[in-house]
Amino acid sequence: AGPSTGGADLSDAPTRPLRGPAPNPLTRQLVERPMPLGVRVIDGLLTVGEGQRLGIYGEPGGGKSSLLAQIVKGTQADICVIALIGERGREVREFVERHLGAEGMARTVLVVSTSDRSAVERVQAAQAATAIAEHFRDAGRRVVLMMDSVTRFARALREIGLAAGEPPTRRGFPPSVFASLPGLMERAGPGEHGSITAFYTVLVEGDGAGDPIAEETRGILDGHIVLSPALAASGHYPAVDVLTSRSRVMNAVAVPDHVKAAARWRELLARYAEAEFLVQVGEYKAGSDPLTDTAIARIGELRGFLRQAESETTSFEETVAWMQRLAA
Repeated sequence: AGPSTGGADLSDAPTRPLRGPAPNPLTRQLVERPMPLGVRVIDGLLTVGEGQRLGIYGEPGGGKSSLLAQIVKGTQADICVIALIGERGREVREFVERHLGAEGMARTVLVVSTSDRSAVERVQAAQAATAIAEHFRDAGRRVVLMMDSVTRFARALREIGLAAGEPPTRRGFPPSVFASLPGLMERAGPGEHGSITAFYTVLVEGDGAGDPIAEETRGILDGHIVLSPALAASGHYPAVDVLTSRSRVMNAVAVPDHVKAAARWRELLARYAEAEFLVQVGEYKAGSDPLTDTAIARIGELRGFLRQAESETTSFEETVAWMQRLAA
């Protein structure tokens, strides 16, 4: 089957190479404005900058697709480009109809290459999605690019590399894979006029230690959002592990009061995590540590803020005000 364009005539559409160069680092804009996403845990504690590139790390079934759909619905970007690389065919329509819906698809370009397609096509689909995002960025648009998943993109590159006779290195991946990842990801980010804010999902097992794709992408990207299997199992969505997630540009794009409130939240969440076992078994003695007492008293409100239904969107201003109230 050939590519589907939804019935549109693309004969007169502009063309551009699949593998374009990254923007000139000396002329691209700085990442200095927040990109509101409508997701409280990200806007509040992992504030994303316009033109930032982040990885979303999680196990299969850990809520990555739901989080991507939530971002599409809540973002203030002009257009979204979504690349579904190596996904099961059943999940594509499910993602479009159940997660995105008509509202999400109204300003979305979808590029799909399912797991049964050739490795070359899967690689080209990722390149094509990036080229489409670049086209809109060059037109001055604010673009959100999502790739689910970069792990399957890397596996497709591995198939091609091994078939060409490259020697396997880390976890069976040939050297060309680790050269191709920055080549793809550096194309995202701010340009001279518009911007591409990019989210790349990475499949990991456990904490991802020793996973070469997870390790490589953490070094390339500007932040990481880690999804916790324990939170997902308890029905806490988005299942973002705040304490192990980081946005490297938050201090540059958020106002000082917001940054201060986020630091206070991390302090409270970390202190509760340390005392949680003692609280559960009834061994914690109130009054032994004022900060821990505060964390225990407020944990219900903190978790209420961090939980958010997929259909729910909260404005950036409301998120920051809510955080500051609870941090006081």
